[in-house]
Amino acid sequence: MAPSGILERIRAEVHRAVIGLDRAVDFVLTALLARGHVLLEDVPGVGKTILAQSVARAIDGTFRRIQFTADMLPSDILGVHIWRPDRKVFEFREGPIFANIVLADEINRANPKTQSALLEVMGEGKVSLDHHVYPLPEPFFIIATQNPVEFHGTFPLPESQKDRFLMTIHLGYPDREAEKQILLTPEPQRLVERVRAVATLDAIKALQEGVDLVVVHPDVLDYTLQLALQTRNHPDILLGASPRAGKHLIQAARAYALVNGRRYVVPEDIKTLCIPVWSHRLIPRIPPSGSVTDWARDVLVELMNRTPVPA
Repeated sequence: MAPSGILERIRAEVHRAVIGLDRAVDFVLTALLARGHVLLEDVPGVGKTILAQSVARAIDGTFRRIQFTADMLPSDILGVHIWRPDRKVFEFREGPIFANIVLADEINRANPKTQSALLEVMGEGKVSLDHHVYPLPEPFFIIATQNPVEFHGTFPLPESQKDRFLMTIHLGYPDREAEKQILLTPEPQRLVERVRAVATLDAIKALQEGVDLVVVHPDVLDYTLQLALQTRNHPDILLGASPRAGKHLIQAARAYALVNGRRYVVPEDIKTLCIPVWSHRLIPRIPPSGSVTDWARDVLVELMNRTPVPA
C-alpha cells in the first residue's frame, strides 16, 4: 500500500477516539515519522492520553504510561538489575520505557535527575545501566505532557532539555460542534478500544526511512535559513534557532509532506511547523509579561510575515 494510504488509515482510526484535534493528530504522526518526540503543553482533560493510546493501537505498537511524581527515581523508568540467587547472576528487569509509544505524563513533576534520565534515553534510543546497553524497541516515540497552569510541586524543564523534543503541541479546547459530540460519546477508554490496528511496526519503520527521500528544494532550504538567521538577529531574542533547530524543522517538514501525500516540501510546510518546532527553543532577552510560549509564537509570526516566501 502507498504511504498516503497507510497514513490515511491510521488517521481515520485515531479519529474514532480523538475528536476535534485534527491538527494535533497530524503533528503527532509527523513527529513519529520524523523519529522525534513530542511535548504536549495543555490543561487536563483535553485528550492527551487518548491521543497517545489511539496512535499506539492504530500502529499495533506497545504502549506504556508513566505517571511522573516528585519521588520517582531513574530506575522506576529505565529498569533495574535484580540478583537471582538460584542462577547467581543479576537479571535486568525492564522499566516502562521499553515500549513503542510511551506517554510521559506530567514530566515536570519529576525531579531534574529523573527528567535527565528520560531525556538521555530520548536522544540515544537505548538504556545504559551498570555498564550494559539495552536497545529500545523500534519505532520508539515519547509523548510527554506538562500542565502549563499547575506549578505547585513541579520542576519546569530547562530550555536545554526542551530542545530534545522535536515539537511542542498545544491542543487547546475543541470547537463548539466537536465538544458537543464529545459530550455524547462513551467513556474515553471505551472509545480507545474501538481503534483497530491498521498498520504494522515494519510499515512505520519503512515510512520513517521514506521521510529521508522527500525532496527539499534549495529555495525552501534558503527560506528556512533566512528564518533561522532572523531569530538570531532579533532584538528581543537572546538565543535564536540553532543549526539543530533548523535541521529538525526540515526533517519535520519532510515528514509532514509525507503525511499529506507529497514527496516534496513546500514553503507552507515550513510556515505550519515553524511555531511547534521552534517556539520552545527561543529564549527572550527580557522575560515577557505573559507566557514565554505566547511570546515566542508572536515573534515567529512576525518573522514569517516579513520574510519573503519562495514561489
